[in-house]
Amino acid sequence: MAYDADVIVIGSGLAGLAATAELAEAGRTVILLDQEPEQSMGGQAHWSFGGLFLVDSPEQRRLRIRDSRELAWQDWLGTAGFDRPEDHWPRRWAEAYVDFAAGEKRSWLRAQGLRLFPVVGWAERGGYDATGHGNSVPRFHVTWGTGPGVVEPFARRVRQGVARGRVDLRFRHRVTKLARTAGVLDTVSGEVLVPSAAPRGTPSSREVAGAFELRAQAVIVTSGGIGGNQDLVRANWPERLGTPPKHMVTGVPAHVDGHMLGVAESAGAHLINRDRMWHYTEGLHNWDPIWPGHGIRILSGPSPLWLDARGKRLPVPLFPGFDTLGTLEHITRSGHDHTWFVLTRKIIEKEFTLSGSEQNPDLTGRSIRDVLSRARGGAPGPVQAFMDHGEDFVVERSLGDLVRRMNKLVGEPLIDETELRRELVARDREVHHTFTKDLQVTAMRGARRYLGDRLIRTAAPHRLLDPGAGPLIAVRLSILTRKTLGGLETDLSSRVLTEGGEPLPGLYAAGEAAGFGGGGVHGYRSLEGTFLGGCIFSGRTAGRAAARAVA
Repeated sequence: MAYDADVIVIGSGLAGLAATAELAEAGRTVILLDQEPEQSMGGQAHWSFGGLFLVDSPEQRRLRIRDSRELAWQDWLGTAGFDRPEDHWPRRWAEAYVDFAAGEKRSWLRAQGLRLFPVVGWAERGGYDATGHGNSVPRFHVTWGTGPGVVEPFARRVRQGVARGRVDLRFRHRVTKLARTAGVLDTVSGEVLVPSAAPRGTPSSREVAGAFELRAQAVIVTSGGIGGNQDLVRANWPERLGTPPKHMVTGVPAHVDGHMLGVAESAGAHLINRDRMWHYTEGLHNWDPIWPGHGIRILSGPSPLWLDARGKRLPVPLFPGFDTLGTLEHITRSGHDHTWFVLTRKIIEKEFTLSGSEQNPDLTGRSIRDVLSRARGGAPGPVQAFMDHGEDFVVERSLGDLVRRMNKLVGEPLIDETELRRELVARDREVHHTFTKDLQVTAMRGARRYLGDRLIRTAAPHRLLDPGAGPLIAVRLSILTRKTLGGLETDLSSRVLTEGGEPLPGLYAAGEAAGFGGGGVHGYRSLEGTFLGGCIFSGRTAGRAAARAVA
């Protein structure tokens, strides 16, 4: 029986594009399959903010950020918390990835045309001790062009492979089975779906037009995770994170449903760390949704007061941008699924950015003029649109009116105006003198010592009840599903392993389907900026390894 190609890649997201590009440039023939239409090429990466984790970069050095491979590895270990026998390969992948981020990653991407925004962001700041969770320094480098700018070089390389006759793109092919011949996984079969003109991100038809079966010397699975399937998210929800929320918004398109993980597992692949996941706590209902339950994340500076559903401040160090999963655990144990930011006009103008390529048209469109306009007064356009049209924003001049509308929005009188006023007055007393015992005020002042935060991310500390800083703004926040941190267990060559720890001949995996490497390179938590980079690194590794194997 003849082969249809040297390698079949399943999934045209960022990891699949990276793997396919490497294979084609190594002279191998590739069939790239995806159940979605061609307009969805690039997958979730297209919708992202384009953040990349880099260590000791020129951008950092220009901003006087002193970073090192040793510090980054210390932060990774403190964040990941590797503590399981199956963390053997994830830990080895993590060390390899930190070496990549501190080494050739930037120069290799730059050689392909990728450029970076000059201000480095400081995500997941932690707030614990030196060996605990979080980034000790800013490392979040935003791609000039956001998610589409990250996808572009890899899509271009794949298109070049098509032009050379080495890559065959087959969209609307939904894989339902992987099979072996003489012990080697070499057969991919499934359904051909009817053509679809569905815009990128919107649900496409699952009507079946026919069937297919293809053979290759190797197969690479790059099909993503489970973030678009809330039922599967809840089924895998870890007890350590409390009770699964009854209400969540969805941060990825519906086709990110975990289907292919089950297909690979049925073929003998070992799926590990399925209870490790990454969901955000600052989700908004998108007023202009693209996919079902579409949620958008607020990327906030450190100044908003974060309150639980009853108006009580979240404990230290659960400030905006400090510890995503620590905040998630606190919320799920509170008895309510939502929380609140309370802030002022001055804070929202300086500190609110919305995650996603479509929410940052200036960066996505590479417009220097529009980026510079962020320094002017007023909230950024996409943020103002949510204030005007979004169901989660409450804007009022008086605290009494704010509380009344907050309670009306959730349908229960959960917040007491007197108690909330006491909280705000107490916080405001800490702002206008040199010393403070309020660690959030300390964090705000510390952030402004970093030039990048002072310029575009952190407002000057001021009283929340100062009429001159108003109006007051309350933002209802929901849990936002996003990433699968576990996945198919792989060795350092991206070969998928069986439950017994042996490579499953012919099968490779990369990207979110492989937990971004090894079956869970992040361990329990992420340092941020590591998802896109994990797709690139593991996709590149899988493509190169498979190219060698079929030589």
